Amino acid sequence: MKTQSWTFFLVCCLAVSSSPVMAAAGNFTLYLVRHAEKQADGSRDPMLTSEGEQRSEHLAHWLLDKDIEDIWSSNYKRTRDTAKPLQAKLELELQIYSPDAQAALVEDLTDREHNALVVGHSNTIPELARLLCKCSINAMDDSEYDRLIVITFKNGEIQTETILQPAGQADLN
Repeated sequence: MKTQSWTFFLVCCLAVSSSPVMAAAGNFTLYLVRHAEKQADGSRDPMLTSEGEQRSEHLAHWLLDKDIEDIWSSNYKRTRDTAKPLQAKLELELQIYSPDAQAALVEDLTDREHNALVVGHSNTIPELARLLCKCSINAMDDSEYDRLIVITFKNGEIQTETILQPAGQADLN
């Protein structure tokens, strides 16, 4: 009887402590980016600059062979427009998420187990990455537009990589 009690206790503890990320058993990759360069027009919802539009095109070109099945964006012009070139090329529906509901987004991403692009903001993308990988991710400066965080879920393990994209160049190293 004691063995059964301990087994039940351990199973309960594991169930309570498991997170959506721990439940992800499939093999998939998430590409997390901040929106591209935005106009400094003082508005709450600015459009992209021409440099930002070019960065978005290059990002789409680079992601074309990554088997992206979902594209997620917060509901701002600059994030939607950063996702738009890839969305148009892949003919995918844009999934809108709330930057204030990061835990719900983590659950959606890990439940779907699809390769996906997520476009967010300097104050949300690093936090989303931290929630997904349960690891340390550097904060993002408000002037930083070139960081791409790649989180790969493979055979129950999580790998994180940071890639920098120079403005105006299609190659991400």
